[in-house]
Amino acid sequence: MLNPMGELRGECRRLLLGALDKAFPNVDRPQIALSFPPSPTLGDLSSSISFQLSKAVGRNPREVAEELVSHMDPSSSKLLSAVKAVKGYVNFHADLPAFAEMTLEAVEELDEEYGFLKAERPMRVIVEHTSANPNGPIHIGNARNSVLGDSLARILERRGHEVRRHFYVDDMGRQVAMAAYGWRLLGEPEPEGPPDLFVGFLYASVNCINEVKKLKRRLEEIRGDPERDEEARQILRRLDEYAAAAQDLRERNPRLFDLLLERMEEDPDPDAEISRLNTEYEKGVPEVKDLVLRLVGHCLKGFEESLGSIGITFDSWDYESTHVWDGSVGAVVEALRATPYVHVEGGALVLDCEGIARDFDLKRRWGISEAYEIPPLVLVRADGTTLYTTRDIAYTLWKFKRAERVINVVGFEQTLAQLQLRIALVALGKRDLADRLTHFAYEFVRLPGFKMSGRMGRYVTLKEVVDRAISLARREVEKRSPYLTEEQKEEISRIVGIGAVKYTLLGVDPMRPVVFSWERVLDFERNSAPFIQYAHARACNILKKAGEASRERDYSLLGHPLERDLVMMIAKFPEVFVSAAEDLQPNEVAEYANLLADKFNSFYSALPVIRAEPEGLSGARLALVNAVRIVLRNALDLLRIEAPERM
Repeated sequence: MLNPMGELRGECRRLLLGALDKAFPNVDRPQIALSFPPSPTLGDLSSSISFQLSKAVGRNPREVAEELVSHMDPSSSKLLSAVKAVKGYVNFHADLPAFAEMTLEAVEELDEEYGFLKAERPMRVIVEHTSANPNGPIHIGNARNSVLGDSLARILERRGHEVRRHFYVDDMGRQVAMAAYGWRLLGEPEPEGPPDLFVGFLYASVNCINEVKKLKRRLEEIRGDPERDEEARQILRRLDEYAAAAQDLRERNPRLFDLLLERMEEDPDPDAEISRLNTEYEKGVPEVKDLVLRLVGHCLKGFEESLGSIGITFDSWDYESTHVWDGSVGAVVEALRATPYVHVEGGALVLDCEGIARDFDLKRRWGISEAYEIPPLVLVRADGTTLYTTRDIAYTLWKFKRAERVINVVGFEQTLAQLQLRIALVALGKRDLADRLTHFAYEFVRLPGFKMSGRMGRYVTLKEVVDRAISLARREVEKRSPYLTEEQKEEISRIVGIGAVKYTLLGVDPMRPVVFSWERVLDFERNSAPFIQYAHARACNILKKAGEASRERDYSLLGHPLERDLVMMIAKFPEVFVSAAEDLQPNEVAEYANLLADKFNSFYSALPVIRAEPEGLSGARLALVNAVRIVLRNALDLLRIEAPERM
């Protein structure tokens, strides 16, 4: 039985349809929807169909519900024990022993496949995620992108889709050119320490040194002008901020920072040189290509190490520059230029997004407010260089040659750019592709008392967070299980620490910010990965203590409200999974796993399992514990979190 709750819904619908035919044969059937009542005492599924019918039949909902129930015979169903009319609702009560037997036996039989209902039409899907600029390390902020994208890909795979994970390397643009400029000034040395941190140090150092230099120059220009006092105060505030950041960077590596400072002082115009590198890289000048690609390669190696340490890998690393150098971006620009929606403004080539949306009725189609005026998209700057979104159009066309659906995991702040990208596809005659391109947006991670800034080299790296989480987890493991071997403690601490970080980034609705606090991350008592992992380990321990000898299972002895809660929760898992896959909401799985763990803990605290009498009750409860173990493990697997068997 792939979907126990679906079977129960089917039985309820069958009874409802039969009652409708008998009670109201000449009335058009409304759509039948079944929801969960606010309290289990009211039933396991409920229909509000009486409220829909009341007007058509000229009777109040209470009377309609009572009439429908009078034409239902729950004894004709193997899964229902009663149907009741309550305040206009038709409430269905499952026959717990029968439903428990069907559900728990299905979970045991399907094991690692339980819950994972397959899509009717599997698709080839590309999930592009992380795509962090190669000018600094993976930090806790962009790690939310990585963890969300990886879980989405896993969920879609389990749904039966063919999924590929892509990382779009943003190797073009001023930020990368700035890091390359600094590296070249230093003589292109091998990275010292983690390569992505080294590249981040170069970028931030060049930026801070350059900004301090420019701010000092500007301050000199306006010094003594009383009308510029407020501007001078603002410059001084910024100067203090950049000077402090520069000092922090120098403390990390005095030798390299001082050498960089010395050589930048010798350069009369660093900005011009950085701009030249940026332009020449886009043009594909060989020596500049070689410089930038080698530096980017160092940064990507750091990305692979950081993300690989928490089990995140990619099927493809796609370079932004590829689509410029192979002519794809130029072809896109020319195709758009041939439409009536492109004009020249101040020397730049501009796409009229509002005009396209209006002519193709895109606002209504995509649920955008008609009052919102969509800003134009600059395709090519006056200096001839293209913008990120322009290059992304070519990349998107490339992706759609390899997939039927594309999901871009990109921060909420990129909502306009992602909308403009879809509009550009429509202008190119690819509205079908625009409809199949999904922007999976998410909010930032906030660290109380700390403001991250890549430009100033201020971030909390993913590695730092994971290392600390593992260290804190080790303390808990030592406290709870001092008898374990050193190797076991290390492995459990790794699993718990990494799981804690991932769950913190996954357990909140993507459109809500994550406030990162260690008290919540490693909480063994409530909503957290360790809380869920501990419940799984507890279930494993109960089964281990029970031994492998088979026990008689008498499901008719199950009847306690806590047992009912667990059975119903386990039966819901396939529906939760489908909802998470179709709506792209990994947090639904996280919330479900937490609630199941909570209900299991209540069950375990209140009721004996191994020592339950008679033996048939013990056997039935052990089957229930085993089902909890399987479902918790499968739910954590969707979040790419390991489920330890002991903690």
